[in-house]
Amino acid sequence: MLISTVLIALLPLLSFAQDGGIDGPTSSADAAGYSCDPSKCQLPNCNCASTSPPGGLDPSEVPQFIVFTADDAVQSYTLDAVNQFLAQRTNPNGCPIKMTYFTSLNYTNYTLVTDWFVAGNEIADHTMTHVGTPSSDEIDGNLIALNALAGIPLSSIQGFRAPFLNYSVDTLKLLANAQFTYDSSSAASIPVTDNGTDAFWPYTLDNGMANNCLSVAGTCKGEPKLPGFWEIPMYAFFDERGVAGPHLMDPWLDAANGASAVNDSATLAYMQSTFTDHYNGNRQPIGLYTHPIHLSTTYPGVNPSKSTIGMINAFLDWAQQQQNVWIVSNEQLLDWVRHPVPISQLGDLASLKCTTPQIDSSEKICNGVPVNEAGLLSHCAFSDFPFYTCYGCPVIEPSPGNPNPAQDTSTGQAIRFRVPANCSTPFWDPIGGKCLCNQGSCAFSDNSRPIGPNGANLTGGDTGSAFTSSAASTSYVPFNSAALPMLSAGAWSGITLGLFGALAGAFGVFSRL
Repeated sequence: MLISTVLIALLPLLSFAQDGGIDGPTSSADAAGYSCDPSKCQLPNCNCASTSPPGGLDPSEVPQFIVFTADDAVQSYTLDAVNQFLAQRTNPNGCPIKMTYFTSLNYTNYTLVTDWFVAGNEIADHTMTHVGTPSSDEIDGNLIALNALAGIPLSSIQGFRAPFLNYSVDTLKLLANAQFTYDSSSAASIPVTDNGTDAFWPYTLDNGMANNCLSVAGTCKGEPKLPGFWEIPMYAFFDERGVAGPHLMDPWLDAANGASAVNDSATLAYMQSTFTDHYNGNRQPIGLYTHPIHLSTTYPGVNPSKSTIGMINAFLDWAQQQQNVWIVSNEQLLDWVRHPVPISQLGDLASLKCTTPQIDSSEKICNGVPVNEAGLLSHCAFSDFPFYTCYGCPVIEPSPGNPNPAQDTSTGQAIRFRVPANCSTPFWDPIGGKCLCNQGSCAFSDNSRPIGPNGANLTGGDTGSAFTSSAASTSYVPFNSAALPMLSAGAWSGITLGLFGALAGAFGVFSRL
C-alpha cells in the first residue's frame, strides 16, 4: 500500500521531469550560422541539414514517415503499453510496425530486450542509469551490457538519445568516437509552415549542428564537426499558438492551447494539424516520442485515461488512412534517407520489409523467440531488481564501472556463451555455444507484400478504433508478460528508490524543459 501511495505521489513530478518538453524555439537561423555545400556533402554518408527531401525527390514521391520511439526501462508493462498502439497495425506493404526503444538498464528485464529485438525492433542506447550529460562509462557501459546480457550485436546498436534530452558537445563527440551512427536528442522547434523552420530531414554533422543552437552551448556555427555522424531531430507538434505552443515528448500529457487542463480532443486536433502541414509540405518526418510508463494499464499506481489511449489510436488510424504513410523506427527512417527512393520503389528497400527467422518451433534454444526459449531463461534474483536473461546471471548487477561482470557459477550453473559477431541472435545457442547456421545461411522468410503501382496498397492497416471522451482501451496482444512472474516487494522498493533518484537527477535539467 505504501509503495503504491509513493508511486502515485511521484507520478506528476516524474511526468514533468521526464517529459522532454520545450516551451519555444530552441534555435534560429542566425544562431545556427549553418552552411553546407550539397555538391561536396552527398549521400549515403553525408547530408546537409535541409527542409527539402533527400536525393532531390519531389515531395509527392516521398513517403510520410511517422517515427515511433520509447524511452527508459524495458519491462512487460512498457512493451504492453507500446503494443496497445502498434500490435494490430501494419504498414502499406502488410508488415507489422517496428519502433525504436531507447533503453536504459535500471529496472530493465534483459530477456524482454532480446525478444523485442528479435521481433524486429531497434534497440538503442539511453545510458545505463538514466543520467543527463552522460560520461563515456554510462554510454559505452550500456552498449556492453546490452550485448552481454541481452544478446544485441554491437553493430545493431546504432542510436542514442540523452536522458531528459540533456546532452552537450562532449556527448556528441563521445558518440561519434564510439562509432554510433546517430543521435536523436535535439528538437525541431519551429513549425514547417514558418519561415526559418528547423524541421530538417536527418543530416550529418560534417558541418556542425543546426538544431538546439539556443539551448546547447558550443553547438552550431559549424560545430561540432563530426563527419558521417547523423542527427535525427525530434519533430514537435504545435497547437493553435504555433511556434509558442510546441509539444515534443508525450504530447498527450500537455494541456493544449495554453489551457489549464489536458483535453484529448484538442490534442488530437493539433496532432492532425501538424501532421497535415508535414504531409502537404516537404514531408519531413513526424514523431511519437513516448515514455511508455505514462500509458501503462498494468504498472502499479498508473491509471492512464482510456480517452487518451483511444485518442492516440484515433490519430494513428486517421494518419494510416492517408496514402503513403509509414510508421517506422529511426533505423528504418535513416536507411531510407541514406538511400532515398521514390514511393514506387519502396518495395525494394530491405529495411522496410518484414522478415522472420526460420527456426523450428521444436528447437530448445534461448534465442529471443518465446516458443523456443521457454524454460531456458536464467533468473537473476537481485534484491533491488530481479531480471531474466538467456546469457547467464552475473555475480553482481551491471554498473557503469563494471557493465559485464563475471557469470555466477556458485550453485553449479554452467557458463553461457555470449552472442558472437558472426551469428544472428535468433540462431545463436548460448547454452551450447553454437550457431544453428553459418554466417551466410541463416534463413529468413520475407512476408512483405508488393507495393503496387497506380495507388495500389498505399495505405496501412489500423485497429479501426473510434475516439470518444469515454473510448475503451484498444485490445492488444500482451508481449510475453504471462511468461514472467510478478515483481517482488523488494523489486518495488528498489524501483521507488530509483524514482526518487530520477527526481533528484531531474533538478539539474529543469531549465531546459
